[in-house]
Amino acid sequence: MNFNNHHKTTGRADNLKSDSNSDNLAYIIYTSGSTGKPKGVAVPHKAVNRLLCNTNYIKLLPSDKVAQASNVSFDAATFEIWGALLNGAQLVGISKDVTISPHELALQLREKGIKILFLTTALFQQIVRDVPQAFATLKYLLFGGETVDNRWIKKIIQSGAPKHLIHVYGPTENTTFSSYYCVEELPSATSLPIGMPITNTQIYILDAHFQPVPIGVTGELYMGGEGLAREYLNRTELNAEHFSTHTFSNKLKTRLYKTGDLARYLPDGNIEFLGRIDNQVKIRGFRIELSEIEAVLSQHPAVKETIVIAGEDVPDDKYLVAYVVQNQEQITMQEVQSFASLLRQFLKEKLPEYMMPRAYVILEYLPLTPNGKVDRRALPMPDTISFHNQDYVAPRSQVEKLLAQIWAKVLGKEQVGVHDNFFELGGHSLLATQLTSRIRDTFQIDLPVRNLFEAPTVEQLSRYIDTIYWTVKGMDKTETTEIQREEVEF
Repeated sequence: MNFNNHHKTTGRADNLKSDSNSDNLAYIIYTSGSTGKPKGVAVPHKAVNRLLCNTNYIKLLPSDKVAQASNVSFDAATFEIWGALLNGAQLVGISKDVTISPHELALQLREKGIKILFLTTALFQQIVRDVPQAFATLKYLLFGGETVDNRWIKKIIQSGAPKHLIHVYGPTENTTFSSYYCVEELPSATSLPIGMPITNTQIYILDAHFQPVPIGVTGELYMGGEGLAREYLNRTELNAEHFSTHTFSNKLKTRLYKTGDLARYLPDGNIEFLGRIDNQVKIRGFRIELSEIEAVLSQHPAVKETIVIAGEDVPDDKYLVAYVVQNQEQITMQEVQSFASLLRQFLKEKLPEYMMPRAYVILEYLPLTPNGKVDRRALPMPDTISFHNQDYVAPRSQVEKLLAQIWAKVLGKEQVGVHDNFFELGGHSLLATQLTSRIRDTFQIDLPVRNLFEAPTVEQLSRYIDTIYWTVKGMDKTETTEIQREEVEF
């Protein structure tokens, strides 16, 4: 039967009207706020396009395989997901367990044929320390988020660097990356530069009078270009403070974002990052405004005053310390421990894990400068009392003793008991990879990081290791005492 005469088109012939354009919002992503209230960063489509299409720091091809290893709430996921999809490449998911396990990650990079990977600086350094050749098969390895230790750059160059090793920098408000530096050799400067602007991005280093500074002079970083976020959602005062239009000449008006980061130009034109103006820090790639933690702590009725700082007893391992002045005067040592546990539980209900202080120090008063401001340099560093467990039990076997020694070194503690919980003592996923690496070198067994989550105390882990020796290696508990320890680079 012929249906041609029965199904003629009767709709309008002109194209549908669409008001969609590159200024429309692509997403809103929340980042740490200074008053205890996170800021919603509104990012338009053109900002995402500027990051990933026709740019100068990377060339993405349809034949590439891009790793999706970042949490989707972290703006690095914008680079991963849309870097693949907007360029016809393949997006390959990598689980968190694998990402924080250096040996497993190295294996999957090869098995899955991944060519492009982004890592936070902290994770990058952790993997280079344990498996420096892990990235040798990559086409691009990008890393950034905080200051990098040049010794790990030296190690990856010596052990097998990827085809392109790129140090990236950029605030969420300028859509993931703002500048890049191609690492070809270890720089002579003490710190690795953050490089030059990516395509369609302007970077200015200005003094207090909003004038460009000369080469070598410290100023504040300002961002302009297609990557800028539209605004902070429903935060009028913050928008006025951080987003503005500046006139550099009679003809040029540029919309800028005030980063709060200090930097200077190097003689070769690259930019060197010098730190934060305010008390914002980055720990394991997470941007944390210390005043946000202080704002939440101050909500506890027993807290009179508080201040939070970032400490660093072990190189490359920053951690948070909370100093608290109580409303109550003169408390016993046992009450100090109970109060610290109370504060820890209070914060767990209000803040994510990466914003939890590792140590709590109870003070009679906060030290002040002659100008009446808190003297951060006069704050006492936490000692073993800050981490002390009233239920301390000493190691009872050789395996427990070796594990306790490993934990103490990794966590920077003088003493670790068999019932102490690795994560309650301040351990986190990156330190967990160090712990499993040392366990592998000491006991000659491969211990996946996930096993540490299942057995987070020395006693539980010792029992697990004993079971492995009994069932896999046919060794009894007495034989484990003969294991020779091997020092690993820390």
